[in-house]
Amino acid sequence: MDYQAISFVVENDIALLTLNRPDVMNALSTQMRAEITHAVKGADKVARVLVITGAGKAFCSGQNLSDTGTAASMDLERVLRDEYEPMLRAITDLRIPTIAAVNGAAAGAGANLALATDVVIASEDAFFMQAFARIGLIPDAGGTWFLPRQIGLARAMGAALFADRIPARQAADWGMIYEAVAADEFDAHWRARAAQLAAGPTKAYRHIKDALRQSSANTLEEQLNLEAKLQGRCGQTRDFQEGVVSFREKRPPSFEGR
Repeated sequence: MDYQAISFVVENDIALLTLNRPDVMNALSTQMRAEITHAVKGADKVARVLVITGAGKAFCSGQNLSDTGTAASMDLERVLRDEYEPMLRAITDLRIPTIAAVNGAAAGAGANLALATDVVIASEDAFFMQAFARIGLIPDAGGTWFLPRQIGLARAMGAALFADRIPARQAADWGMIYEAVAADEFDAHWRARAAQLAAGPTKAYRHIKDALRQSSANTLEEQLNLEAKLQGRCGQTRDFQEGVVSFREKRPPSFEGR
């Protein structure tokens, strides 16, 4: 696919997907959603970590309302089912770690696009906003699923009803995101985090994702069984062998991702 609304570059096992419509704060159009879905689905074949970020001053301002015609003609249910769901599933189902490097405003579906990744790292200049109620809508793009699990029902309800701006530092304190980083250190920081994952035990990362994502629906017994099964698979990897040997030899491991 010839990407027009995003850029997609792979270097040193890091796939960098940049939302590239800075003139509209990287608002999500039909074309952008299709391009994101296409790029993400192939990312684990060419890289060991995926980073999603935004061009310009914003991460993503959410749905481009001018992209779907007048309010009366919008078929929001169709857009969510046909365009958002495949995009979000592609991100959450990806077999490699995913990072959202949130460089600025993340509003509406843009905030929830970030929350769909495994790890959210934000500049302290960034903020998150569930802006939907301001135009008579409910949070979508997974927002009603992600937020209560990450920050609890009380804060999720307040964030949705009041549609407040939540600064990155506050989002980190609440547990909505992994970390907020000083603006002048942000670029170097997320790149170092991505490089760490790109050089790590990729199969173990995949099983970590699987175990944590399934935990909320499992009983303790089911989760213990899942841990045993996945740990058994990790124990059969070359990276586990390398990890043990490097520990005994008192040197950093050199993981191959297999």
